[in-house]
Amino acid sequence: MAMGRWKSRAAVVAAVSMVSFVAPANTAEPDGVHPGPMSRVQAYARAEALTALGKKMFFDPALSASGKQACSSCHDPHHAFGPASASPVEMGGPNLDQPGVRAVPSLRYLQAAPAFTEHFYDSDDEGDESVDNGPTGGLTWDGRADHGKDQAKIPLLSPFEMANKDGAAVTSALRKSAYAGEFKASFGDDVFDHPGDAFDAAAEALGTFEQSAADFYPYSSRYDAFLAGKAQLSAQEMRGRALFEDESKGNCASCHLSEPTNDGEPPQFTDFGLIAIAVPRNASIPANADPAYIDLGLCGPLRTDFRGRTEYCGLFKTPTLRNVALRKSFFHNGTFHTLRDAVAFYASRDTDPGHWYSRNADGTVRKYDDLPKAYWPNLNQDPPFNGKKPGDKPALNDAEIDDIVTFLGTLTDADQQSGAAPVN
Repeated sequence: MAMGRWKSRAAVVAAVSMVSFVAPANTAEPDGVHPGPMSRVQAYARAEALTALGKKMFFDPALSASGKQACSSCHDPHHAFGPASASPVEMGGPNLDQPGVRAVPSLRYLQAAPAFTEHFYDSDDEGDESVDNGPTGGLTWDGRADHGKDQAKIPLLSPFEMANKDGAAVTSALRKSAYAGEFKASFGDDVFDHPGDAFDAAAEALGTFEQSAADFYPYSSRYDAFLAGKAQLSAQEMRGRALFEDESKGNCASCHLSEPTNDGEPPQFTDFGLIAIAVPRNASIPANADPAYIDLGLCGPLRTDFRGRTEYCGLFKTPTLRNVALRKSFFHNGTFHTLRDAVAFYASRDTDPGHWYSRNADGTVRKYDDLPKAYWPNLNQDPPFNGKKPGDKPALNDAEIDDIVTFLGTLTDADQQSGAAPVN
């Protein structure tokens, strides 16, 4: 498998796709050339410049209302651009005292996510193209942003994240930054005179940085080396892989695709779909102290265009499992704090609900306690759930759960391994 060739091609295509092929109006041009369509070489150079600029912005706490929170504060490069803490949500706001409502996802391996669509059909390369797989794609837990530059605006303006009042506030901070000159070189000398354009430019730079292959999709895990024939997996890891892919056991690969595509593209360990699995309500999230507050994912409250679409309530994005062993909180609400619990939940959600869910005053189990009963028809019932009932034999026993967890440890990128040099 030509892993290195694919990665190089993907890095170029992804980075260049983020930038305009038209030079900014006031960017200096050599030899008196007027601004206009860029050559491919110029586009690559621009992508490199925006990557470097976006990286500086990503680590700059001055771009937040508090002046103390950068993108990297929650998306730590030492933790695969995910959170370093075990807290289910992070604190933000002007005084860093406003709790979020969802767990922070990793920003690694988002480059292949398609734009959100309500009806997704697999290509010939990946499955039966006649099957409608339903809501698929987009970024964030509810798929409401299609591109990195769109997603980048969300935390900059969110009242419980970086909490800027508006795009003009971000522009003002950029104007005062040490890299303001680089910003103008990329987007025009008068870019700061147009706050809306400058905010869009900032989002473009951040989105371009997040397409950097070395930082965001290195494909350097031991499993990638195994697929390339350059490493071996242990007997337990091989058992875990088999269970992960077995449709009658873990069936994890039905959503977390584990095989390379026919053109040699490494597996993404997600099908980018949105499904409902009813993870338990997390009492540690302050918003959940209000029993009327329900996070329903695709149908709200953070996403608003599908409010009232009951068939979408409770659906959340299927994340990639790459680097999952680094996480300390799992699922959209961070309700579990060990990878083993996350795997075990799938095995016994329905066979032993009392182990996972809260109880009513009379001691009965409050099954699916974070999803109103009206939306239970949306719940995924594919294996390992498979219509099982309390008391049935779970799809996975304890030893098999351990094997899958061990296999998932092979998905950690080389730069994230203990003792490896961190990303700077």
